[in-house]
Amino acid sequence: MNVTLDKNNLIDALAQNTLDDIPSPKANAKKITGLVKQNGKITGYRLSDNIVIDKNQALEMANHGNIASVGIAHRKDTEYLKSIPDGTEDNNLSNLATVSADEMNQNENNK
Repeated sequence: MNVTLDKNNLIDALAQNTLDDIPSPKANAKKITGLVKQNGKITGYRLSDNIVIDKNQALEMANHGNIASVGIAHRKDTEYLKSIPDGTEDNNLSNLATVSADEMNQNENNK
């Protein structure tokens, strides 16, 4: 059988190979809609229900299927979330709007 991949499918397939795990999202899983950054580094995420969580909470939620469209990757000893390649760049985490750290702090104060 001769299978041909177009360039975008090949790029997506290679990108998926960089993920350690792609958790199965639950039916009610949230989506990441914004990034919290401090000094250029992602420290948290805004979810589709407008709740802002830190990176560790996001990893925990993703591992349990509570965040959709992300996989788990690692760099050295650090795990992080990464978009699952789907042929479009509009929904990639790196293309999402930045949310102020104040929103994350405000959520922490409301707990």
